[in-house]
Amino acid sequence: MKSFDIPPFYRSPLITAIKAKRKLEDKLKKDFTPTKLSIGKINFHIARHFGFCYGVENAIEIAFKTVEENPDKKIYLLSEMIHNPQVNEDLIKHGVSFIMDTLGNNYIPWENISKDDVVIIPAFGTTLDTIKILEDKGIEPLQYNTTCPFVEKVWKRGSQIGKKGYSIIVHGKPQHEETRATFSQSAQFAPTMVINDMEEAKVLASFIRNKKKSEDFFTTFEGRYSEGFDPKSHFEKIGVINQTTMLAEDTQAIADYLKTVIEEHKPEAENSFADTRDTLCYATNDNQSAVKGMLDTSADLAIVVGGYNSSNTSHLVELCEEKLPTFYIKDASEINSRDQINHFDFHHKKMLQTNGFIPEKEEINILITAGASCPDAVVENVIKRLTEVLSIEYNEAVLINQFQ
Repeated sequence: MKSFDIPPFYRSPLITAIKAKRKLEDKLKKDFTPTKLSIGKINFHIARHFGFCYGVENAIEIAFKTVEENPDKKIYLLSEMIHNPQVNEDLIKHGVSFIMDTLGNNYIPWENISKDDVVIIPAFGTTLDTIKILEDKGIEPLQYNTTCPFVEKVWKRGSQIGKKGYSIIVHGKPQHEETRATFSQSAQFAPTMVINDMEEAKVLASFIRNKKKSEDFFTTFEGRYSEGFDPKSHFEKIGVINQTTMLAEDTQAIADYLKTVIEEHKPEAENSFADTRDTLCYATNDNQSAVKGMLDTSADLAIVVGGYNSSNTSHLVELCEEKLPTFYIKDASEINSRDQINHFDFHHKKMLQTNGFIPEKEEINILITAGASCPDAVVENVIKRLTEVLSIEYNEAVLINQFQ
């Protein structure tokens, strides 16, 4: 796989050594057991896969290269490059301004952007409406495009089935930038709508089976269907695509369920459900599989590192929460002391503070993973901070030597 030129301060010599050794020992990526790193009384069990993925490194390389090559121009990002606070703050420090927030609300009025400015499309992609705004201003929208190739793969799959007459169901978080972009891209080829989870898939099924009035569809799924969508005719043939960072089993379960629904509703029809296969990205699959493998290890707690608006990170938290106390933190600064940690409750969108999060034991086992937009350096700093609050010596060179 291609290697990218990203700023060295995102790298971690320790994490690089760990990943390199695991890659050498497991070239086919079949072993999802965690890597054990023992430091004093703490055993860290580090997920087999985590951190920057191909799409994120591609986006970061393009963004920083764009800054370097355009020293005399105003440089804008449509919205956050990725869902990681450190990376976005670093880009701001380098003079990049964000045009919109993650919900698509403008920080900077469009009239302030001129054809001589540089506009970068973030890794999530963008909507066709935004593309048109840029084109109308004389800005080539794809000149500085960091859209993840795996997101574009989903768009391609959507266009393929849309052109064959299938209506498209997008499984994703309705307000997420990627889902909004995928919805926009798909709607140009076919009737398209968005569902968030299995509960909404079941509600949708009641419309497909004509158990609910079709006119109620428009209030139930308000703002989540394409213009001209007709629930009376557009559920004859359907296919499911997804936001690439959703839980793999959730997307598969929804696709299987809707396939059964549509085939029971239209038993006489052939090919009423499109075989889209899995459109989750490789990193989402690998990271989720690595967490499941990690959870087979007996541990006292799990720490998941990543941005608080990161979809893929929140799903790793969900998996860990099923088994043991889990703390979702953006970086090492959230660990206040031996006895206190600040962490994010993504279910209720609020910060919590927990005391006594590290048990009083002779030997402590901690599971560690991170989202696909989290720099390795941030993960190492979390490990280092945990040893610090427990007054354990941290010698990076000695630790790296274990993995040479």
